[in-house]
Amino acid sequence: MNTPVEQLRQRLETAFHPLQLEIRDDGTRHAGHAHEGGGHYSVRIVAPAFAAQPPLQRHRMIYAALGKLLQTEIHALSIKALAPGESP
Repeated sequence: MNTPVEQLRQRLETAFHPLQLEIRDDGTRHAGHAHEGGGHYSVRIVAPAFAAQPPLQRHRMIYAALGKLLQTEIHALSIKALAPGESP
């Protein structure tokens, strides 16, 4: 079975064909944090699909691509979604 990071990568690559994609498991930064379910992750993605989209819409696009992973494998997700040529 795929790890949560592999599942995130697969869904984001399929949905957006990114030029850059970085996924970091931030679970160790939250040691002792009481929660049930999934882990903590950070995503930095650069894809043409985000051109001319405001930040809120970019996040919604990512949430839609991740679907049920947000209910099962992911407890917290930090997103930096950029169009090509944008600076972080």
